[in-house]
Amino acid sequence: MQPSPHDDKSWTVASAKAKLSEVIERAQSTPQTITRNGKPSVVVVSAEEWQRKTARRGSLAEFLMESPLRGAELDVERQRDEPRDLSL
Repeated sequence: MQPSPHDDKSWTVASAKAKLSEVIERAQSTPQTITRNGKPSVVVVSAEEWQRKTARRGSLAEFLMESPLRGAELDVERQRDEPRDLSL
């Protein structure tokens, strides 16, 4: 069984099961899509690619400090509405 005829990065569940070693080998260089009922279901990527994509890139504080809005004179004012009545 071969990858789906429309490209060499897509596999049906049946073909991926039959050729799992090949799916894994190809995923080392290019993500491999496994389809179910003709629709993309999962993507197999190398462990290196997964780690790269999920690695934390700095802290929230660093992200906010690098914001293009830092230093902008935004008028952010909290509304002073009365609390709502929760009694039944």
